[in-house]
Amino acid sequence: MPDAEPLAEPLRSRWSPMVFDPGHEVTDEEVATLLQAARWSPSWGNTQPWRLGVAKRGNGAHRALVAHLTRGNSRWVPRASVVFLAGTQVAKDEEGNGPDEPTYSYYDLGQAAAHLTLQARAMGLHAHQFAGFDHEAVAAEVGLPPYVRLVSGIAVGVPGDPGLADERERAKEDRERVRRPLADIAYGDAWGVPWC
Repeated sequence: MPDAEPLAEPLRSRWSPMVFDPGHEVTDEEVATLLQAARWSPSWGNTQPWRLGVAKRGNGAHRALVAHLTRGNSRWVPRASVVFLAGTQVAKDEEGNGPDEPTYSYYDLGQAAAHLTLQARAMGLHAHQFAGFDHEAVAAEVGLPPYVRLVSGIAVGVPGDPGLADERERAKEDRERVRRPLADIAYGDAWGVPWC
């Protein structure tokens, strides 16, 4: 990856595959380690608003998710070893606990997802975050309370046989990884003035 040489592992080798090995299983211990990585991520005022559903192949959460995937995701997501349903608390619960400002909850969920993703890579796994599913239907089927918003899924597993992928998926797997130049995202003296 260009310009990534100075980055630490697992940042350097992180990527989001679409071709997962459908025969690979993650252990409960591996799932627990990934959840611990999310658990220990920073949060505003230590509120820890993120909530993660564990959708392992064959369990009820997995069946609910697979039934409501978009057409584009319905081929590759089920091949992942586990999918984490990433949600965050955006309002007070029944006991009055929860955020006053849900913006920070989304920010904190993003940090938890990043920590989980990087821990997966450190364990020899890959993660692919996605949003292509009927969020409301999945939330209803898994019993999410109204004060928690389901935001995304994080598919985790090991790369699989490219022959399992269709042409569109293979094209996405093979495309060059690119990022915007720093001048487009990092500003110095004023907004829009490149930092470097």
